[in-house]
Amino acid sequence: MSPSYIEEVSAPVVNDAQQHIHIIGDTTPLPMGASPDTLGAKAWNLAKMATLGLPVPPAFVLGTGWCRQPEAVHTQWPEALQRLEALTGLSLGDSRHPLLLSVRSGAAVSMPGMMESLLNIGLTETTLPGMVRLTGHPRLAWDAYRRLISAYGEVVAGIAASCFEADLDDVRQANEERELDFSALRDVAFRHLATYAREAGEPFPQDARMQLREAISAVFASWHSAKARAYRNLHGISHDIGTAVTVQRMVFGNAGGLSGSGVGFTRDPSNGDPFPWVDFLFNAQGEDVVSGRRSAQGHDELATVTPHLWNSLRQACAQLEEAFGDMQDFEFTIQSGRLHLLQTRNGKRTPQAAARIALDLWEQGVIEPATALERTRHLDAQALTLRRVASTDGQALSPLAHAASATSGVACGEIVMDEVQARARKSAGAPTILVRRDAETHDIAALEIAEGLLTQRGARTSHAAVVARQLGKVCLVGCETMTLNEQLRTVTIGERQLREGDILTLDGNEGIIYFGETWIEEQVPHALLERLARLRDTHP
Repeated sequence: MSPSYIEEVSAPVVNDAQQHIHIIGDTTPLPMGASPDTLGAKAWNLAKMATLGLPVPPAFVLGTGWCRQPEAVHTQWPEALQRLEALTGLSLGDSRHPLLLSVRSGAAVSMPGMMESLLNIGLTETTLPGMVRLTGHPRLAWDAYRRLISAYGEVVAGIAASCFEADLDDVRQANEERELDFSALRDVAFRHLATYAREAGEPFPQDARMQLREAISAVFASWHSAKARAYRNLHGISHDIGTAVTVQRMVFGNAGGLSGSGVGFTRDPSNGDPFPWVDFLFNAQGEDVVSGRRSAQGHDELATVTPHLWNSLRQACAQLEEAFGDMQDFEFTIQSGRLHLLQTRNGKRTPQAAARIALDLWEQGVIEPATALERTRHLDAQALTLRRVASTDGQALSPLAHAASATSGVACGEIVMDEVQARARKSAGAPTILVRRDAETHDIAALEIAEGLLTQRGARTSHAAVVARQLGKVCLVGCETMTLNEQLRTVTIGERQLREGDILTLDGNEGIIYFGETWIEEQVPHALLERLARLRDTHP
């Protein structure tokens, strides 16, 4: 593998040191002046991964300064696109060798799921046959096309996601969408085109460069969205720093066979166990995992079906921790048996995991004692005490249902189904559990109020679950036996129908849901506290 690089493309001076355009490709080192502040943390980390020899698809990056003048960037990115086309041997909009792109946000500070991304940009009526010829995979082409139409419709045209979900539901009936063949996906795509034209008042754009232009503008604009502003207010992040935009060659986890997409942590973010913690879906794109609208499997299926790829992923985890000096949250795609890394960042974790990870990395010599002390200085016995469900009479408790646990701990409260009810019950002094169909980040305001989150669909590594972990909320996702009726304000779990105001207990330690309140006991992690004491005594 040739060494990878990030190279600056010439651009006119525009009165902002952060208005840069950079190429991640294959020859030269980082340019002078580049930093996470100018490139955004996502692109900066991509560049660092590339220099490690990890498999990163080539890209160009529009620096954070352009977020203040997003329209001005449209005269600058065509040169960077030419460089990317030269690196890939493909051309945007070409009917025989089409280049397809992802357009992703990335500020200097991690804001998981708060801004927009768009995939499959460049797929049109003209380029779709070329993609079929290049890949020999008509299902992949039509799947990517229908995904582009719906995502572009949501993000750029402002069409409700439910409009496109209805199209999909009409075609798939009771089937999993991953089971649909190319003719069914073609039907979905044509329905989406009609839905787009009806809801937007104009046809879906068939010009690849127009798609890219509007995608870049929409991703920059998402910096100012309500959920992004709410997240920054909640975490004390400046509204002025802006986001960068990374435009990257697409790789396809929905290419069938040994293809899929996943999100993982190099260690367990709930308790710090030193083993990769991965959600993965075969024949899927990354948005399927992180959007919160799909449930995913853990790493077991990946490890069983493709042990060599699982081993490659574990080796990449070790490289990432060594290079970044911390537990990493990463995204990856496998296309036709080949691994590609798309993102890495320091992972959100519980206090218990924060203590164990810092201590483990210090003892392994990955980080210095001063770094371990800094990462654990706010952690004491109270912060690290675990809450566990206990029986008052020694009898086993009867679970209502099971779900995947994204965050450990125990939460108990009244069922609420939206922010309005969550605020009303908080004003009355009642703790609440937010119950939703999907684990989506637009629920951040309600999640901040509630004690915990329970969802019917979604993965442990979805953006909403990551935010819940960061907020210290108990989070259970993918409760397959649960259904919601938002109109009647009811929740059915198994055979039991519940209403808003009924009480649930979420056991994030075991992934169990109980009806009503349970007895909760506290456990002090003496062994972990002793290890912290040794660090502090040895390096005062």
